[in-house]
Amino acid sequence: MWGAFIMALIPIVWLIVSLGVIKMAAPKATFIGLVLTMVIAILGFKLSPVDTFSGAAEGALMGLFPIIYVIIAALFTYNVTTKSGAMNKIQDMLSAITTDKRILTLIIAWGFGGFLEAIAGFGTAVAIPAGILIAFGVDPIRASVVCLIANTTPTAFGAIGLPVITLGQVTGLNLSTLSVVVTIQLMLLIILIPFVLVAVVDKGIKSLKGVFGITLMSGLAFALPQIFIAKFVGPELPAIVGSILSIGVTVLMAKMRKADPDAEKIEVTHHSSSELLKACAPFILVFVFVLLASSLVPPINHALNAASFKFPVYTGKNAGLFNVNLLASPGTLIIVATLIGGLIQGMQLGELFKILGTTIAGLWKTMITVCSIVALAKVMGYSGMTANLADTLVKIMGPAYPLVAPVIGALGTFITGSDTSANVLFGNLQLQASHALGVNQYWLVANNMVGATAGKMISPQSIAVASAAIGQEGSEGEILKQALKWCALYLVVICVALFFMGKMNISF
Repeated sequence: MWGAFIMALIPIVWLIVSLGVIKMAAPKATFIGLVLTMVIAILGFKLSPVDTFSGAAEGALMGLFPIIYVIIAALFTYNVTTKSGAMNKIQDMLSAITTDKRILTLIIAWGFGGFLEAIAGFGTAVAIPAGILIAFGVDPIRASVVCLIANTTPTAFGAIGLPVITLGQVTGLNLSTLSVVVTIQLMLLIILIPFVLVAVVDKGIKSLKGVFGITLMSGLAFALPQIFIAKFVGPELPAIVGSILSIGVTVLMAKMRKADPDAEKIEVTHHSSSELLKACAPFILVFVFVLLASSLVPPINHALNAASFKFPVYTGKNAGLFNVNLLASPGTLIIVATLIGGLIQGMQLGELFKILGTTIAGLWKTMITVCSIVALAKVMGYSGMTANLADTLVKIMGPAYPLVAPVIGALGTFITGSDTSANVLFGNLQLQASHALGVNQYWLVANNMVGATAGKMISPQSIAVASAAIGQEGSEGEILKQALKWCALYLVVICVALFFMGKMNISF
C-alpha cells in the first residue's frame, strides 16, 4: 500500500516543487510531469503502454477542447472590448459607481466572476475579470490571485450546476437534498471570501476599514439566496441568482456610501445609455447565448447537443467516447457573441478575425501546459493512481476521516482542474466511507464538492489560465506560491468547520 501511495504521490509533489519552489517554466514542468506519470503508470501500476499513451492522448484532446477553446474565447472577448475602446467605457461606468479598488474587486472578481462561472465555467471567471482589474490599475499578479480566490465557491454550481448534478448522478443521492447541503456547507466560505479579496487587493486586513458593511453584504447576498434556490428550484440557478444579487447589493450600497473626504478626486467621463449598451454588448450576448443554450431551455439545448459527434481515444477497460460539441460549447457561444458585439461596436469583421488569430497565436505555451496537465490527470485516473491516493487516506485516518474528507475533493480538482471530474473520481468513495463510518451520507459526499472548490484555486490548469489572462506566461510559479497559502487556509477552515458541524447530526 505504501509503495503504491508514494509512487502515486510523485507527480503531485513534482508539480508543486517544480512550479512553486524551483519556479520552472510551466510548459516544461507539466510536460516533464506528464512523462514521469506515464513511466510510473507503466512500470508501477502496470497500465499497458498502449493504454497509457491513448489515455494521455485523450487528456491532451480534452485540454484543447473545451478548455483551451474557452480560454481563447474569453481572451478574445477581452481583447475585442479593449481594441474597440469599449473597455474604457465600461471602466468609466464602473468608476461612476465607485473608484475604490476594494469595492470594484467585489463587483468584478466576486460578483461578475461568479456570474461568468455560473453560466460558462472553464476558466472564463478568471480570464475576463483579471483583465478588467488590470485595466483599473491592479497589479497583474495580484489581479490573478484575487480572481483565483474568488473562483472557488461559485464553481460548485458553475456551468449551470454541472458539478453538483454530476455528483448526484455518480452517487445516486437525491439531487435536491444534496444541493441544499452543499449550499449550507459553502455559506461560511461565501461570507468570508469577499473579506479575503478586499485584504489581498489592498494589502492587508486594515483595508477593510470603511468597507466592512459592503463586504459583508456582498457575501450574504450571494450565500443566502443559494440555499432557497437550491431547495425550491434546483442546482442550475443558485450561483446565477447569487452572483446577480451580490452585484446588485454591492452596487446599491456603493451608491449610497458617503464619499471619503480624504480620497483622491478622480474626474469620471459619463456616457449615454446607448453607448454603455454597445460597450457591454459582448458580455450581454454571452449571457443570453449561454443561458439559451443551457439545460434551462431544453428545445435549444437538445438541438445543439444533437450536433455533437463522439469517437474513441482511450483503449483501456471501460473506455468512453470523446465527445465534441462545437455548437453547444461555451467557447463557440462566447466567440459568436463577441463577433456580433464587436460589429455592434463598429469594428470590421476582418479586424475581429485578426484579433482572434493574434489571441490564438499568443497562447501556444498555455496550450502545452493545459494539455500536459489534463493528460497527466487522465493517466493518473486510468492507472489507478488517483484512486490509490484517496483509498490510502481513508485507511490512514479511520474514524477521523471526515476531518480530511474535503482534502480528497481538493486533491481531485488539483489533479484534474475540474470540480466535476473530482466528483466523478471521488464521489462514490465518499459515499462508501460514510457507510463504513456510519455518518450522514449527504454531509460527507457534499464535503467532496466543497473541498473540490478549494483545489480549483491552485490547480495547475487554473494557474495556467491566470498567467495567460494577465499576459505574463512564466509567472505561474509566483501565482501558485501566493495562491497556495490562501488555499491552505481555505482547507483548514472547511475541514475543521465541516467536521464539527457534521458531529451535530443534522438531518436533511
